[in-house]
Amino acid sequence: MKRNKKKNTPVGIPDKNKPKDFKGTLFKIIKYIASHRLRVVIVLLCSLGGTVFNIVGPKILGSATTLLSEGLFAKIRGDGGIDFESIAQILLRVVLLYIAGYILHAMQGWIMAGVTQKVSYRLRKEISEKINRLPMRYFENTTVGEILSRITNDIDNVTNGLNQCVTQILSCIVTVIGVLIMMLSISPLMTGLTLILLPVSFGLLGLIMKRSQKYFRAQQNLLGELNGKVEETYSGHTVIKAFNREERVIDDFTQTNENLRSAAIRAQFLSGIMHPMLMFIENLSYVGVAVLGSYLAATGSIGVGDIQAFIQYVKNFTQPIQQLAQIGNMLQSMTAAAERVFDFLEAEEEPRTSEEALSAEDVKGHVEFSHVRFGYNEDVTVIKDFSAVAQPGQKIAIVGPTGAGKTTLVKLLMRYYDVNDGCILLDGKDVRSYDRRSLRQAFGMVLQDTWLFKGTIRENIRFGRLDATDEEVEQAAVVAEAAAFIEALPEGYDTWINEEAANLSAGQKQLLTIARAVLADTRLLILDEATSSVDTRTERLLQEAMDKAMQGRTSFVIAHRLSTVRNADLILVVRDGDIVEQGKHEDLLAADGFYAQLYNAQFRTDEEE
Repeated sequence: MKRNKKKNTPVGIPDKNKPKDFKGTLFKIIKYIASHRLRVVIVLLCSLGGTVFNIVGPKILGSATTLLSEGLFAKIRGDGGIDFESIAQILLRVVLLYIAGYILHAMQGWIMAGVTQKVSYRLRKEISEKINRLPMRYFENTTVGEILSRITNDIDNVTNGLNQCVTQILSCIVTVIGVLIMMLSISPLMTGLTLILLPVSFGLLGLIMKRSQKYFRAQQNLLGELNGKVEETYSGHTVIKAFNREERVIDDFTQTNENLRSAAIRAQFLSGIMHPMLMFIENLSYVGVAVLGSYLAATGSIGVGDIQAFIQYVKNFTQPIQQLAQIGNMLQSMTAAAERVFDFLEAEEEPRTSEEALSAEDVKGHVEFSHVRFGYNEDVTVIKDFSAVAQPGQKIAIVGPTGAGKTTLVKLLMRYYDVNDGCILLDGKDVRSYDRRSLRQAFGMVLQDTWLFKGTIRENIRFGRLDATDEEVEQAAVVAEAAAFIEALPEGYDTWINEEAANLSAGQKQLLTIARAVLADTRLLILDEATSSVDTRTERLLQEAMDKAMQGRTSFVIAHRLSTVRNADLILVVRDGDIVEQGKHEDLLAADGFYAQLYNAQFRTDEEE
């Protein structure tokens, strides 16, 4: 595998994978948890109580061992015996303490699970709402798989991390402090011996955590990239097979998968060596305690039960440090995932609509483009100086070669983008003065690329107007010439389709989207190559149906098949972002300009076919 000589890191793990704002991200997560502060306080109290009970247990149990050993020695000397009654009472107290600790920890786990799931629900809800506020350019620059990875994998990592980190951190801190107090009460000398190795443990932990964070972040980024490739490959598997590009796709996937494997190995290795390292230090502590404790017991400074209790405390003292190491590992993974989630939630949104925004509910449909200039990038202009007027109820055709800016005009009209210069007026008012939601509700739209979702045919058509009755849905299908093929299906309008609609032809899917637009019953209608996927006979039927649907509505028809726009009230011929000709079909042909060239070239092509 290729490596970067300067940094000796695998290809695919760039500088952007370095930690960004670890503390800032943690603070954002804490703000989400703070909305459940009462439950969190209860969780912390349960964790505190359960931990204290578990800390006190070994000390009390040690007194039972001391009683047993003293009674045994007294029996050997012949001046006493073992006090089993006192030992039984001590053991009963220990059992009750451990039961109480278990109950408190169980309550803590149950309540915390509810808190983390509420946080997870809120994050997913905010992402779902955020998607609707993001500008179109965000989705043009981000893959679907990348977005899905943030909603699924990243939020799951945040949820799992919160569920374990919040309670364990407090439990570990309380355990370390409580155990340290109990150890000092038994023997300050043995406690000092145990603490000698503590700075070494923390130093090594800090060093490892610092080095591993960038690999955890790389792991999350590469996982999102891998999901994007999987989604892209699945969606385009027909094209991949048609062009025999299976090997290329496999190679791309393998490279990304290899980068992910490399980053994951480094992250997991660095976090994995924490536990054996701490175990080694813990074993050194055991040896030192055993030797020193034996000496102190022999001199009568401490009892035998105290040695037993102290050894338990040594384990209880190092165990939370190991847990803190694991929590640190989880915290890094959680923070890397949370950074990606918050990056999405903090992405630049479409400008907010002001409270004084106008409603487009009663618009008449008068549209005017006035010296519109626009470019997706400010240094590359797509629409240079576009001006046109559409009267209410007119059918406006926009024609021209590919890349002339036809679809861009529609995007500007619906405010998927805002113009760089000039303005677009709807009923004499700038479209930017309308509420976006209200403005878009005034348009019906049929795109060249059909979009259907998982559900029945009836539900897909009703998407145009959710309160429509079954009769209205079926009437819309009749107008769109879709009723015949729908009724021929075994289950008719209740036929189930998935988001790919693999059981329908491309033309049938387009008919359903047209029926959806008809059902919406809007004042303005946009048809972007709406008939491009249907045969010539169906196109003629559709043309008649769409002529009926467009009556009384201002309609914008983008078409490459010029035969479909002959009856348009106004044809705008667009070339390189400008209108080079405009007029009716017969007038443009008579002018023998660019439109005539397009029409005659297409007519000759049709004749040759």
